[in-house]
Amino acid sequence: MTIAEVAKQYGLTADTLRYYERVGLLPNVRRSSGGIRDYSEEDCRWVEYIKCMRSAGISVETLIEYVKLYHQGAGTIPKRKKLLLEQREQIVARINELNDILAKLDWKLDGYEERMLKFEEDHLK
Repeated sequence: MTIAEVAKQYGLTADTLRYYERVGLLPNVRRSSGGIRDYSEEDCRWVEYIKCMRSAGISVETLIEYVKLYHQGAGTIPKRKKLLLEQREQIVARINELNDILAKLDWKLDGYEERMLKFEEDHLK
């Protein structure tokens, strides 16, 4: 697939894909004899994984570290797992924080119309 096709399929810009290559998140994307990028299925799986992890808030730096470890082979599995577990803990903490915020918002919305109507009746006559 060309960079334009990959960008469209995954909702990214070509500049973002080029950046991911430059920093080592997408190493070894093949090129045609004319220098056009030719993304393989494996490259696309990496793009999908990177997009998912970035959506979860995982930093580019953390992903670069993970990709470097991955390319070093099976001996890095414990380090990669540790890295992923640390990221999971951070995501769980953010989910808990968002659930607390959601609960506060739900509380605020519960009976909102009635409270506002009473406030308006009491104060805006």
